[in-house]
Amino acid sequence: MSQAPGNRRQFVMFLLTGGLAAMVNVISRIGFSRFLSFELAVLAAYGIGMVTAYVLARQFVFRSSTITVRRSFAAFALVNLFAVLQTWIVSVGMRNWLLPLLGIVVLKDLIAHTTGVLVPVVSSYFGHKHISFQESRR
Repeated sequence: MSQAPGNRRQFVMFLLTGGLAAMVNVISRIGFSRFLSFELAVLAAYGIGMVTAYVLARQFVFRSSTITVRRSFAAFALVNLFAVLQTWIVSVGMRNWLLPLLGIVVLKDLIAHTTGVLVPVVSSYFGHKHISFQESRR
């Protein structure tokens, strides 16, 4: 039971650093959208956001990880394959189908992409906690 406050703090830190990485993701998608289709811009921006998220998570969230940077980044990228799929399906689905169906045209790209980025938060946390940044069992 003594681990619960630590886990809560870790999850809050994950949300804070992930929120910053999500902001980098969305802002970079806006930039990429100037010369790429929305679908490709979401993927390109995800890469930028993923690197940002890795650096922040390693530095501020999973500090007691016993895995090397090289191995943890590879695992981080693998966990993010699942997350990018979720992000892309939600973002593109909302932009091309759901939001037009609801008559929403103002800020359609921003709403769709922001929602898509938020969807994999919980699955990403547990994937990164148990796969990307394993901690020693002291």
